[in-house]
Amino acid sequence: MSLRGVVRRAAGSLVHRLWAAVREAGTVTPASPGGYRFRRLGEGACLSFPVGAIFGEAWIEIGEHTLVGERVSISAGMGPGVDLGPDAIVRIGRSCSIGRGSHIVGHQSIDIGDDVFTGPYVYITDQNHVYDDPEAPIGRQWPRNTPVSIGSGSWLGTGAIILPGTRIGRQCVVAGGAVVRGEFPDHSVIAGVPARVVRHYVPGRGWLPPHPDGADTVNGADGTDIVNAATALDGLGDMEDLSDAARAPVTVRARPPIPE
Repeated sequence: MSLRGVVRRAAGSLVHRLWAAVREAGTVTPASPGGYRFRRLGEGACLSFPVGAIFGEAWIEIGEHTLVGERVSISAGMGPGVDLGPDAIVRIGRSCSIGRGSHIVGHQSIDIGDDVFTGPYVYITDQNHVYDDPEAPIGRQWPRNTPVSIGSGSWLGTGAIILPGTRIGRQCVVAGGAVVRGEFPDHSVIAGVPARVVRHYVPGRGWLPPHPDGADTVNGADGTDIVNAATALDGLGDMEDLSDAARAPVTVRARPPIPE
């Protein structure tokens, strides 16, 4: 190996070691100075370096052993230094994994359960711009807040967007790129723009498609409609009785001639 190659290899190794040391030193943990600013940062939780835009830490709770990826932005309120009241605004449960480059933007209430995993570049917000006044610039109209909740055990695919007012049940899957708004029951597979339920788990039957009448969403947080739809399919078993009747002899009568 040439001298130039040796120098380049040594320099590359040194850069990688220095970068690893910087990442370790820059990671926010309960024991680091940055960790003290949070309302709660559970044991074993960490925000990977480089961190994204983080402000309003006094209104952000992150549970035990939750990993927040690189360049994830988490914010509470419109900007730093604003008093948001006595309660937490953003709550992330324990043992979660928030993918790199994601944004969690809270103004009123974002509640993420335990064991929730997201892919990279997921966007979650409880605030949206309004366009009530057709003459005023939309960006200058006062935004509207609606709480968001994501049930424990759920998975949000890469690039999913969770809009204000969304309530996702437990153990749900949100497909990558889905734009989600509305209420979705436990054990749903949610996909599309706008998102809808494409699969729903029914005990004893497995994962079923939506209601056979073509409804795009499932009514009722307990999934009653889908269970009823699945039960209705049991009626197909009664077709055996009809098939017996179908095997019975059939008398075919000729149509009488049409007078000329």
